[in-house]
Amino acid sequence: MKTFLILLSTMIFSLASAKSVYDFELPQSNDKKIQLSKYKNNVLLIVNIATRCGYTGQLGTLEKLYQKYKAKGFMIVGVPSNEFMGQSPENNKEIVNICQREYGVTFPIGVKQKVKGSETNPLYKYLKGQTGNKEIGWNFEKFLISKEGKVVKRFKSSVEPLSSDVTKAIESLL
Repeated sequence: MKTFLILLSTMIFSLASAKSVYDFELPQSNDKKIQLSKYKNNVLLIVNIATRCGYTGQLGTLEKLYQKYKAKGFMIVGVPSNEFMGQSPENNKEIVNICQREYGVTFPIGVKQKVKGSETNPLYKYLKGQTGNKEIGWNFEKFLISKEGKVVKRFKSSVEPLSSDVTKAIESLL
């Protein structure tokens, strides 16, 4: 119980002290961490991904989006989640392999995270808090982050990564 309370207070403190997305990090399957602070002064798109979803094809268009803008200071981070009908049942390394092999993904991918409910990852609590606390509706919701680390736009799963809504929003921030 004591350990739980310490963990809980640490999470609450980290959420309370977070001033931007760049205050967070995500573990990766290769035992490294995606330190979002590394992407300061870049436009960032954070997307909860899945390998067996009707929207999984967006991995390929996310990669095209990344290739289109990365030289201008744009980054995508994929965050796998298995919370929507178990659509990412693979282990973390298999998820990365599928993304790379089948969709050519080169942007960083974290390990599976909870993106909804009471056990939501602190980054996703922050992202949702910055956009009205609305729960994540499905896989492939996208959060667009400014160079200053502020959440500026949230796109539903059905919004294609290369749609004019997304590309115009990115271009306005670059």
